[in-house]
Amino acid sequence: MKKIYMVLLFLSLTSLSFGQTAVKGVVKNVSGELLPGANVVLTGTGRGSTTDLQGRFDIRNIPAGKYTLWVSYLGYEIFTQEINVPQSVELQVVLSSKAIQTEEFIVFATRAGEKTPTTFSNVSKEDIAKLNLGQDMPILLNFTPSVVSFSDAGAGVGYTGLRIRGSDQTRINVTVNGIPMNDAESHGVFWVNMPDFASSVDNIQIQRGVGTSTNGAATFGASLNIQTDTRQDEAFAEVDNSFGSFNTRRHMVKVGTGLINNRWAFDGRLSQITSDGYIDRASSNLRSYFFSGGYYGEKHVVKMNVFAGAEVTYQAWEGVPENLLRTNRTFNPYTYDNQVDDYKQNHYQLIYTGELGEGLKANAALHYTYGRGFFEQFRANDRLNRYGLPNLEIGGSTISRMDIIRRRWLDNDFFGGVFSLNYMTEDARWDLTLGGGANRYIGDHFGEIIWMQFAGPVNIRDRYYDNVAIKDDINIYGKVTYQATEKLYLFGDLQGRWIDYSFEGINNDLRDVTGDVNFAFFNPKVGLTYQVSQGKQWYASYAVANREPVRRDFTDSPIIDRAPRHENLQNIEAGYRVQSGTFTYNANFYYMKYRDQLVLTGHLNDVGAYVRDNVDNSYRMGIELDGAYKLADKWTLGGNLALSRNKIEEFIEYLDDYSTADFRQEMIVHTNTDIAFSPNVVAAAIVDYRPFKGLELSLLNKYVGRQFLDNTQNEARSLNAFWTSDLRFNYSMRPRFVKNMEVTLLVNNIFNRLYEPNGYTFSYFVPAEAMGGRELVTENFFYPQAGTNFLAGVKFLF
Repeated sequence: MKKIYMVLLFLSLTSLSFGQTAVKGVVKNVSGELLPGANVVLTGTGRGSTTDLQGRFDIRNIPAGKYTLWVSYLGYEIFTQEINVPQSVELQVVLSSKAIQTEEFIVFATRAGEKTPTTFSNVSKEDIAKLNLGQDMPILLNFTPSVVSFSDAGAGVGYTGLRIRGSDQTRINVTVNGIPMNDAESHGVFWVNMPDFASSVDNIQIQRGVGTSTNGAATFGASLNIQTDTRQDEAFAEVDNSFGSFNTRRHMVKVGTGLINNRWAFDGRLSQITSDGYIDRASSNLRSYFFSGGYYGEKHVVKMNVFAGAEVTYQAWEGVPENLLRTNRTFNPYTYDNQVDDYKQNHYQLIYTGELGEGLKANAALHYTYGRGFFEQFRANDRLNRYGLPNLEIGGSTISRMDIIRRRWLDNDFFGGVFSLNYMTEDARWDLTLGGGANRYIGDHFGEIIWMQFAGPVNIRDRYYDNVAIKDDINIYGKVTYQATEKLYLFGDLQGRWIDYSFEGINNDLRDVTGDVNFAFFNPKVGLTYQVSQGKQWYASYAVANREPVRRDFTDSPIIDRAPRHENLQNIEAGYRVQSGTFTYNANFYYMKYRDQLVLTGHLNDVGAYVRDNVDNSYRMGIELDGAYKLADKWTLGGNLALSRNKIEEFIEYLDDYSTADFRQEMIVHTNTDIAFSPNVVAAAIVDYRPFKGLELSLLNKYVGRQFLDNTQNEARSLNAFWTSDLRFNYSMRPRFVKNMEVTLLVNNIFNRLYEPNGYTFSYFVPAEAMGGRELVTENFFYPQAGTNFLAGVKFLF
């Protein structure tokens, strides 16, 4: 009987194996181009796949029967087809381009395309999702070309930043759906105010160099062009939870209605992220939401986005002194329990995009951002005259110093509109775009004393300084791409930008900063693209950008007597792009020539604050290589390399001299020195291994060369080169109770490297008899990043 049972069992398993088979195929567009990353689902089975670099999919273990094959890809109509399993032939799926309702035109005007002669990289939603476990956007973009990212708290949550080609966040233009995100005054983007924003991002384009004309702050090193989530045709729900080192937690819930009555769609997200941070007390408590709803007609789309972030972050701004790096890398000088940054920001976007006629498309958006918050500081033994307060007389003693707790506030409004019109001729030889925007910023800066060691003549809501800034920014641009021959495309881009910036009131150093400045900029760009063959292109371009100084350049310098000059950049880009079935790569050369670049020199203003000075000539020059190659069915190798030379031809360094009775500053002339925070080598290498369906193992490596903390090219004031390696595990499965389940484990810095990607320095002379009367003292401060640490998450898609 046992033998009979074994035979029957064997026969049943054999029958079952013959009854289950695979569904294979390839996905292309109507032009025959392969479409990697397309989503393929067999409805009713809970099984699906994603096409590989060759556009192929393979769904295994499907019981025999009749099914509906469902294929989707950004920018294309959804494909459905009834199929019978088993299949005798490989399926050939051809996707048709979608109409305007795909929302692609929302970012079209500010995007570079395959025929645009500039240097850019595209980051897809899938690329972001693989690393998105709650860390901020700069950390998620760390492995893209020429990027150096860093975190104040050392673990990627809280205050983070990035540099591209050595240019910091204040020189990187950021737009979301074509709407400016840079702070109008500082030009920075504070990603901590947008926690978990990556979970609502559909794709990002990074343009390096001047790039194409865009809205908002000047593109003076790079731009990040972000498009938020686009319409989902099917209803969905997503739950994403992750945890990791330093008590890091992330909880995210996301839902969407899908397309209702073929016209309406709504979706939303709620997120919370908390972390203790690697640095002592560098905790973060971050909350955010994103809601979107829209009407999707045949030729018109109207969409409303509402998103907000709230953060409370314990300050880790001071960094770690160099002498403590070896003994106490997590040192934080702040111990007051509420030494925090507390800020909230709400964004409202009303967007229209549509087709107005044959070949004519339009996009327009109104936006409003409301921000408010403060940072609180305990000030030990602070001077009363810094707050405009008289000395106190208590018990016959005169008190000029005492412990104080203060708050510095920023309450701001930013609103305006952007638009673009695009016309393409019927033969596609002419592609014309007219766009622009008008925006106003109103910023109220004020400070309060909320506690004093001894009662003084001040009430809790009294403001010891108060000033208002109003900034109007108007720009208009026109772009044209003309197909001169079968393979040659000519490109032109002209932008005008007008700025009015006014100040009124008293600054935090009790100086009257009342004044007004105006700028008018003309930013031309020209270039060409030569299509060697399908997927192979040469390109070259010349572009000009002009940039106004930031707020501190005006408030720290008398506007009338010593107003800083605006900066000018001339940018040459040339490169070669290749896209093939098994490999893609880009190689480009760039030259960025600056005139009147503003840099810190150690120069003091009349109240002892350090100001930035214009330097006549400086430049960045380099080559960038990036690509990916599919070594075999299971192995993919990708990476990038940037080699550069970044120089200031001449500038004057000012050093404080305390070695004499009368304080003075000594001037030292430096020539042909490296620009601060501009490593000559930045590289990344990523190895992906897929041993079986659903599992992906990735080794991510990053190398950053030496960075100087100032512009003197002094190795005693520098950040050491570093190499880090991360290990990532992604396992995706499709159990029957959910559409998809994904488990991710990210082990950062697996070799426990000790490294610091950011810092600052200052030097001064002090008396020293043995040194001929004085000694030069240099103090360096660093932002150490965590050693080996991990993040793990699980995501359910319903």
